[in-house]
Amino acid sequence: MATRALSRVPTLTPKHHHHLHHRLLSPSSRPFTTNQHHPHNSPLTSLLKISPEITAALAAHKPLVALESTIYTHGALGNDLNLEAIVRSHGAVPAVCGILAGVPTVGLTPDEVERMVREGAKKASRRDLAYLSARAAVLGEQGGGQHAGTTIAGTMVLARLAGIRVFGTGGLGGVHRDGENSMDVSADLTELGRTRVAVVSSGCKGFLDIPRTLEFLETQGAFVATFAGGGKKGVDFPAFWARESGVPSPATVGDEREAAAIILAQERLGIESGLLFANPIPEEFAIPRKEMEVVIETAVREAAEKGFTGNANTPYVLGKIRELTQGRSVPANKALVRANVARAAKIAVELAKLMDGAPVTPIVKTTTTTTTKTTSYSGESHPVDVLVAGSVALDLNCNYAGGVTPGNGTTVSPALHTSNPSTISQSVGGVGHNIALAAHRVSDEGKVRLCSMVGDDIAGSTILSALQTSGLDTSCIRQLGHEYPSTRTAQYVAVNDANKDLVLAMADMAIFSTHSFPTYWTSAVAASKPKWLVVDANWSEADIQTWLRAGATHGARVAFEPVSAAKSQRLFPALQKQHAHTIPLSVFPHASVDLCTPNQYELLAMYEAAKRHGYLEHNHPWFGVLDAFGIMRGARERFVDITSPAIADSGIPVQAVNLLPYIPTVVTKLGAGGALLTTVLGRGDPRLRDPEHARYVVSRCLNEHSQVGGVYMRLFPAVERVEDAVSVNGIGDTFMGVLVAGLAMGGKVEGLIDVAQRAAVLTLRSKEGVSEEVRGLKGDLRRAVEESR
Repeated sequence: MATRALSRVPTLTPKHHHHLHHRLLSPSSRPFTTNQHHPHNSPLTSLLKISPEITAALAAHKPLVALESTIYTHGALGNDLNLEAIVRSHGAVPAVCGILAGVPTVGLTPDEVERMVREGAKKASRRDLAYLSARAAVLGEQGGGQHAGTTIAGTMVLARLAGIRVFGTGGLGGVHRDGENSMDVSADLTELGRTRVAVVSSGCKGFLDIPRTLEFLETQGAFVATFAGGGKKGVDFPAFWARESGVPSPATVGDEREAAAIILAQERLGIESGLLFANPIPEEFAIPRKEMEVVIETAVREAAEKGFTGNANTPYVLGKIRELTQGRSVPANKALVRANVARAAKIAVELAKLMDGAPVTPIVKTTTTTTTKTTSYSGESHPVDVLVAGSVALDLNCNYAGGVTPGNGTTVSPALHTSNPSTISQSVGGVGHNIALAAHRVSDEGKVRLCSMVGDDIAGSTILSALQTSGLDTSCIRQLGHEYPSTRTAQYVAVNDANKDLVLAMADMAIFSTHSFPTYWTSAVAASKPKWLVVDANWSEADIQTWLRAGATHGARVAFEPVSAAKSQRLFPALQKQHAHTIPLSVFPHASVDLCTPNQYELLAMYEAAKRHGYLEHNHPWFGVLDAFGIMRGARERFVDITSPAIADSGIPVQAVNLLPYIPTVVTKLGAGGALLTTVLGRGDPRLRDPEHARYVVSRCLNEHSQVGGVYMRLFPAVERVEDAVSVNGIGDTFMGVLVAGLAMGGKVEGLIDVAQRAAVLTLRSKEGVSEEVRGLKGDLRRAVEESR
């Protein structure tokens, strides 16, 4: 099998240090702080845990959807609901809420939920949160640390504390029949009266007293509306399994955007009660109202006759309904939950567009008016050859001047924990900027555009001025004002030894990880209509996916610049266990990424991330493409023939081939060792028949795959040995920029690598991020393009 031949690379697992974010929000929406009643070392000072993913999403103002955990811990629907996958597929971030070992948590992972189910969990509503938290925080092993799945009410509380505005669930609790005597009223209803979260459900459970439930919600001041497409009026409030209940809905809402507008208006007005958006079950899964009324009457009557009251009533009634419908209630229940979660995700996305990055409104009424800002790119809309979506930063290069140690001669590396003599220079840099500038210097005027962000500070103004002087198109650079947190312009400090080799680098790129404007990114691609879109890995995982989708939507070829070993892994985000069959990256011949130029460390990191996160599994489309390559045992000999024993044994060819289904062309930068091109050949590629290229064809397709012809691997030696290097910063970016510029002109990769390497050498001899002398290669690049066609 092909995978066995490619599985001999040793696994190197990088260490990850996840810093969990713990906070309990006070009524002003700031982290809970210590005071005289709660000294600094009190166990009560940090009760709510918000996962790193949710913390990052909140900071970047991404759409979020809260999900309850009781659907897993106490539900009877199985573990195949794929609710988190549904949320992600619609462009939002799922946040499962619950209590893990006594800690209220927003953003439970699948492993944590599985642990709760395996070890047993209570049910937790609003009343239980403080009790369970205090027991765990104060008592510890003396009775604390219990797991609990949060109900709708409990989930609403945690979601509101975290700043999540939308919650997707199945069916709401309500007033039970004979509730006027038993006082059996769900806490979900009172929660809607005091907690501003928008809940999307299929009404309330059909066996409840729906008219009294709606009356109770009205008394609580909770807004209730039912989705009715086409502007329909006078629709019924849904009855869970049935689309109609015979009870008119208090209001109707046409679509997700209208729902988002209502949520935003509620927030702007400072009204703290919740909102219920009833979403009727999909028609193909609905059970007719008349049929369900008979089933429900029977189930409710038997429950009363057998004495099932209180907490025991609902489980018995649900079980009896399942029996009487011959199991039809279960797929109906699954379908409505999925439909509600999908609709909640769409609402969250629309709400994020309306909010346009506005910060989470504090949990307190305020008279401050927040202005909504446009997210769409409003610059020039003429097409460009290359659009670079990446970082721009103010670079500080510190080159160690060397020193003399008594008896040991001249030192090359700076000493730690002390001051060192150096020459320091400042310039505009950033991976995205360098790529764009290199491409600009070998292209015609106006053919390259950079899309990035800077802060409204001195560094940002300096960068914009420098970019305009360079002639680079700055119309797509977004300058963020002080109303946004963490708006410092990105800065990068490099410390090099006396040979100009990098010793240490420090980067402040928070502006790219904490701010996200997906509508702006997408509209920028639409306006630019680029032949090639270059995306660097300084963006968050979600933003990288946004850029890739925008490129695919608007017909651009996509190049991915890994930036660093750590950041390169963002191309292959973790897949959730319960929906591991869902692959966010498409494979050849419709791959989401067309080209990548990693160094050997970035290549290994990407390969390990793809392997660790389930992208390299037999049950994925990846394997179908890999298997078509026809690489069998003994491939090492071919790798050695084409490269060298050292390169083959390093695993570089194996890693590159494994990534080809996702990235059909990988150019691995090997420093003084040159560059290794690994690419997929299509069925009709002339290189399969050309004698001059025969020695570079590693394998040929051995099955009936309609698109794969084989794998091409070629080592391009370094163009020269450089003894007078000035700075290594920017050489990889220059290589990518010139390569993509040539591709946008119609050249082929193998014909452009030589010129791209020469450009990198010029930058290596320059103190700038991209050498001014790169302009002199413009004619050489054009000739290389013509010759490679």
